[in-house]
Amino acid sequence: MQSSGPGHAAPVHVADLLTRAAADRPDSDAIVDVAAGTTLTWSAFDAAASAEASRLRAAGVRPGDRVVIALPDDTGFCVALFGAMRADAVAVPVGPGSVRRELDVIFSQAGPSVVVAEETETVTAEAAVEAGAQVLGPPVPGAAPAPDGPEDPGTPEEWGGEALAVLVFTSGTTGRPRGVQLSHRALLANREQAAALRPAPVTPTDRVLLALPLFHVYGLAAGLLQVCWAGATVVLPGRFDPPRTAEVLVSSRVSVLAGVPSMFRALLDVPAPQLREALGGVRLCTSGGAPLPTAWLTAFHEATGLSLHEGYGLSEGSPVITTNDLGRPPKPGSVGRPLPGIEMRLVDSDGAPLVTDEPEPDDTDDPIDDGSDPSDDTGLIALRGPNLFSGYWPDGSGGPDDDGWFRTADVGYLDADGDLHLVDRSSDLVIVNGFNVYPREVEQVIGELDAVAEVAVVGIPDDRTGAAVKAVVVTAPGSGLTQEQVHEHCTARLARFKRPAVVTFADELPRTPTGKIARRTLAQM
Repeated sequence: MQSSGPGHAAPVHVADLLTRAAADRPDSDAIVDVAAGTTLTWSAFDAAASAEASRLRAAGVRPGDRVVIALPDDTGFCVALFGAMRADAVAVPVGPGSVRRELDVIFSQAGPSVVVAEETETVTAEAAVEAGAQVLGPPVPGAAPAPDGPEDPGTPEEWGGEALAVLVFTSGTTGRPRGVQLSHRALLANREQAAALRPAPVTPTDRVLLALPLFHVYGLAAGLLQVCWAGATVVLPGRFDPPRTAEVLVSSRVSVLAGVPSMFRALLDVPAPQLREALGGVRLCTSGGAPLPTAWLTAFHEATGLSLHEGYGLSEGSPVITTNDLGRPPKPGSVGRPLPGIEMRLVDSDGAPLVTDEPEPDDTDDPIDDGSDPSDDTGLIALRGPNLFSGYWPDGSGGPDDDGWFRTADVGYLDADGDLHLVDRSSDLVIVNGFNVYPREVEQVIGELDAVAEVAVVGIPDDRTGAAVKAVVVTAPGSGLTQEQVHEHCTARLARFKRPAVVTFADELPRTPTGKIARRTLAQM
């Protein structure tokens, strides 16, 4: 891997990124926490991570232990993340405010030794104690190393490389969260792959605004870790609010803006002249986490003069797989081509490639267009590269095969230029504000109600979040179930983005001739 300056060895441990940046740019801004009104330099960030690693070790954390981080998107999260990795533990990020049901599933699988959370997170603390984990408050930047821990824990090389750095829980096709094992090798490889793009998505002089949840792999790896790779500055705005964000873009001198489609759509609520002025210093806007509607891309360009460069990624890829060419106008509807070092091909349900690697010889000097539609040749997206995960927790099952290929659940096709277009998800997931919602999980929760005879969940378009969750419920005769009761039940058991925005009732669910639920019909009911 490349280094950021002369004399640096290639990083093998994610925490090496802080060491490297602190050596190269000790007094430069690393974290600007807008909500807290604080700024951390690279040398201070590096020292804070070492102090946090010391605190965790004093609390009994040993290499390979899991440390759950349930903190908001602030400086404390960044320090806790790198502190856990510097202690050679496995960081497990979860959303603050997660409901008990989801926490119990994650904690029972991860078996954390320590949970780092704010004092107000009583639900998280209760779940942690029941899981046998110790609860610690947020790290305090500037704190001295714990007396029972080493002042500089160091990062032995054997705990980098293939050792796990982060365990990201994402819902599987059954709706039950499962842990995606991301090694130091995979996370660093993806940072190098992204850095090889030209122009680079993040340079040392950039100030990158991340209006993204840091517990999500997009904000954590493609955002925060990419900034650390470059030794740039991350600007954390706190709660997203369009007018306030426009002000932060100016006051924090932001040059790169990373977000999900719904965020860019919300920014369009700011008067166009004000928004264009606020984005005057921004050189690059990247969008990911969910499909970007062409209308939003066009409207944003018309209002600001800036293009939105869409990419495609997944937790198992650490996460960035493809991107539109950053040096050219983006192609509407396309997520671009693979990053350098990533191989991609389309396969059938058995894993066989749809096309051979070598094109058929062309016997004519002027081939005739046969009028075929590239979208007819859809297939599952298969990937190979050093950025891929190490299988699912805890035994590594479901990872790349013996030849290094990982078959995703995403369906797409390649256009005449070789650019990827996403068509659907084979698992019928709904992407709300960049977060995956699996219908089966929501269906299981609603099905817990005695009054529900049958339920089906589907995604519907939403002008704000890209998609919203809709539930169609068939009730037991005479039950009298109401929409309010369904909403109340889901509020106590599902994260906000998973809760149905629309609940309707039907006498029966629409089905295909083979008996499967006709989800397209559901959306129109």
